[in-house]
Amino acid sequence: MSPVEPASPALTVRLAEALRDRVIAGELLPGQRLSETALAADLSVSRNTLREAFRLLTKDGLLRHQPNRGVFVTVPDHAAVIDIYRVRRLVECRALAEAQPGHPSIGRMRAAVDRATGAREAGDWQAVGSANMAFHAAIVDLADSARLAAFYAQVAAELRLAFGLLDAPEALHAPFIDSNRAIVERLEDGRAGEAAALLDAYLQRAERIILGALSRRADPAPRG
Repeated sequence: MSPVEPASPALTVRLAEALRDRVIAGELLPGQRLSETALAADLSVSRNTLREAFRLLTKDGLLRHQPNRGVFVTVPDHAAVIDIYRVRRLVECRALAEAQPGHPSIGRMRAAVDRATGAREAGDWQAVGSANMAFHAAIVDLADSARLAAFYAQVAAELRLAFGLLDAPEALHAPFIDSNRAIVERLEDGRAGEAAALLDAYLQRAERIILGALSRRADPAPRG
């Protein structure tokens, strides 16, 4: 039997990015067990290459390996959620506050709000979540920093896993569609500081909702 060929580093990175994109899209859920056989066939790669991608995502904290059980999508804990939202306030609110009038990303933010509105009307909450992710990625792009955008892709994947903790995602997303629209309107009117203040309050509310869902997940028994 010939030895297994090592995975190409470039292919491994692309594969890890593809899996990260699936997390961001809500296709891979927190706590989900990943099947090497099924994913390797779906992505048309060897299981050896897939394992290398798993190692990268495990290092990034998106996957975890359990001996004798397999590879699972990470379930964020309280500390992770608090840290995610701390980073979001530092990055997104600053990007909004310093946004240049007429920046192309403002148009992408508006388009994401329109997609979320249409998805809400159709009751497609996964699509609403994906549009929301696109909205916040566009906020980060206001900073015109490729490094910051790459860093935020990791945060976005962890954020989508946090969203996956919600039993009723509409409880998080429905009220914030209109908040997103208000943020875009402030930017379009040249009121970047007001947009940043709206986002800061919005992120604090969202953090509380997700932490509440996480607490209920950890302690589901009713209290008498």
